[in-house]
Amino acid sequence: MSGSLWLRPPGPEGGWVHVGHAAATGRGAGGPGPGAGPGAGPGAGRTDTLPAVPRPRRAAPEGAAAAADPMDELADRLGAFIAAAVHPDEIAAVLESDGMNDEYIRLTYGRRDSFALAEELYARVPRSFPEPDEVTDPWKVSLTACLLRGVIFVLPGLAYVLGAPLLEGPPDRLGLPAGTLTLLAGALIGWVWDQTLSHRAYSWLGLGDRAAARRTLLAGAPAGALLGTAAALAVPGGPPFSYGFAAGQALYVGAATVLLVLGRERALLAALAPMAAGAALSLVTDLPVPLRVALLVASLLAACALALRELPVERGVRAAVRRIRDRLGSRSGERGPVRWRMLRGAEEDPARRGPRIGDSVPYGVFGLGTGLLVLYAALGEVLSGGPAEAVAAPSAVALTLSMGPAEWLLHRFRSGSLAGLRAARSPRAFRRRMLTTLTGCLAVYLVVLLALGVTGTLLWPHAPGLTWVRVTTLLLLGTVMWTGLLLQSFGAVRPAAVVCACAAVAQSLALLFGVGQPRLVQLVVAAGASAALAVLVCLLLGRATAHR
Repeated sequence: MSGSLWLRPPGPEGGWVHVGHAAATGRGAGGPGPGAGPGAGPGAGRTDTLPAVPRPRRAAPEGAAAAADPMDELADRLGAFIAAAVHPDEIAAVLESDGMNDEYIRLTYGRRDSFALAEELYARVPRSFPEPDEVTDPWKVSLTACLLRGVIFVLPGLAYVLGAPLLEGPPDRLGLPAGTLTLLAGALIGWVWDQTLSHRAYSWLGLGDRAAARRTLLAGAPAGALLGTAAALAVPGGPPFSYGFAAGQALYVGAATVLLVLGRERALLAALAPMAAGAALSLVTDLPVPLRVALLVASLLAACALALRELPVERGVRAAVRRIRDRLGSRSGERGPVRWRMLRGAEEDPARRGPRIGDSVPYGVFGLGTGLLVLYAALGEVLSGGPAEAVAAPSAVALTLSMGPAEWLLHRFRSGSLAGLRAARSPRAFRRRMLTTLTGCLAVYLVVLLALGVTGTLLWPHAPGLTWVRVTTLLLLGTVMWTGLLLQSFGAVRPAAVVCACAAVAQSLALLFGVGQPRLVQLVVAAGASAALAVLVCLLLGRATAHR
């Protein structure tokens, strides 16, 4: 690791490239090229080749000053390259590429071969790893853009404020406001589906195939909207308008997924403007129901229209028709031209097969686990039979709004990992540096989360107070979400998904069977999950290959 450099090309899924020192490119400190070796002819002085190696000289006349030690002269000439080498074999490769055979080395330097000479040169010259003149940081992102995404994650919640009159009715079976269970069922299913869909689309973007990402979104977003609507319809007993509200919610989630994946945050913010303005106005005056409905529909239609503009709808329909026709032809014993071209292309270029669907499933599981944990943070006591006043909505809002700063801090950590790889001279030093960076980023995130929680509690009408149990639980849940996202960036999404899913199952079973006091159970579950994720992070923190 010491003296090496890992770079990540820009892009959401770019791979990591190891850039060695001079030996990696065949460049040294300058001077004549390898043509300066034995038998070199004219034109050997190329400036983009390896440095010259000294040749034996004729014996000095008697009485002249003694000749300099050839080893010292060789070390001086190759000093910059030898100091930057991470292994003696790099030096041996330079010596051999210059035409120095074992016999020449024995006669000139008194060593048995190029490897022995390289080892002595490596030991003689101290290590020095020069930094490149300009280092591009692929993890540098705008704080404003990340904060904008956090706001976009929260703004849809104002739709429930604006549409509250549409959801009037007797409380749900668990004492929640009318329609709450209907909307939660649709939201959870949509969240899981669109987490999976987003990863698959981002994978295509990482491969540089934006058209394939658009096709994936074109097929997946409507399917997710149908699943979310079906989940809401499966919950009986809700107000009539709650099912239409849930269908609109599912459509919006699909459209928002398309716009966020394709980097159209500002367009989505503009689409949400009518609904957000109406919700703010409804807090100071009583808006008529038709106007509320019109504002909700306007934002929904704007988001869907913007999403459709980003997708190849017409080409997607034609391609779907061709695939159906081709499948019908293959069932009748014929091999359709489209299918044949697809199969032949996949055989010629395996990379064209694209990301596997199974690789995206853990992201959906992680979304389900974290979604349930956030839900229990707000409704845990009510779901276990407590009073409706125990709803801790500010905690859920704080966790959602904090995802913007969390994203920016994750990028800051990954930027720090690149600096650590360049600066550390040993695995222990690298781990220590990464631990310091991790502690700083996580501490800043928790401070921001706590500030959001306190502010939301003060501004939210009739919100329960922030006791030490609620504060500790909020910070532990924030730790779970941030370290889980960090493990995703390490490529270890499966263990993160398992931990979050197990925590959600444990919390669900405790509520179902009435085990313990809900807040204390949630505190214990969050503490266990955060500890498990912290251990996983520490295990990967010192591995340079994890920071790719």
